[in-house]
Amino acid sequence: MEKGLMHFQNIRITMPLKSVYARLGFRRDRTEIKPSERESVNMMIDEAGDVVHLKGCARIMGIVRMDKDSIELENGTIFSSSLLARMLTGCTHALLMGATAGQGIMDAINQAAETDNLSRAVVLDAVASEMTDAALDWIMGYTNLDLMRNSAYLTKKRFSAGYGDFPLENQKAMYDLLRMDSIGVSITDTCILIPEKSVTAIAGIEDMGHKI
Repeated sequence: MEKGLMHFQNIRITMPLKSVYARLGFRRDRTEIKPSERESVNMMIDEAGDVVHLKGCARIMGIVRMDKDSIELENGTIFSSSLLARMLTGCTHALLMGATAGQGIMDAINQAAETDNLSRAVVLDAVASEMTDAALDWIMGYTNLDLMRNSAYLTKKRFSAGYGDFPLENQKAMYDLLRMDSIGVSITDTCILIPEKSVTAIAGIEDMGHKI
């Protein structure tokens, strides 16, 4: 295994119900939900949770150069983005991470759509999206526990390819560095991750002058 590379084959999290409902357009204290409707939605959420299989990967890499428009990692990879460089200001290392909800949930979403059960498809999609994002939170929490032993900590924010001035093409370098094929994820020629509910992100590490 490459230096600093970690794979998590079975990430278990608590269902992020609040986030799922928010993604579905429900607003606390603003949206009225009939008991029967809530029961139906909750049932679909539970069913979605049963077919989501969260996996993830992470890798800590040193930052050897940074200016206002780009950063360079220890292996020579250069990410050009002023927004990313700004987020990583003061950081000596970067945490690269990826997560996937697996193919099972995508099959369930597609089946629901093909049978015109659009409400079910929308709920399953919301659960998959929020659980995948929560898996990144889990990876950051796991990493932070280890970093604290060296008086280091992660930035609260993370940044993903395809946002702001950080082109989606950078996802290919992320994919390769994280060896995401080991968690069942592939990547297209246009840098889209497959299964669809798969993501990558970068966070910064400030090490307080200690060696990580």
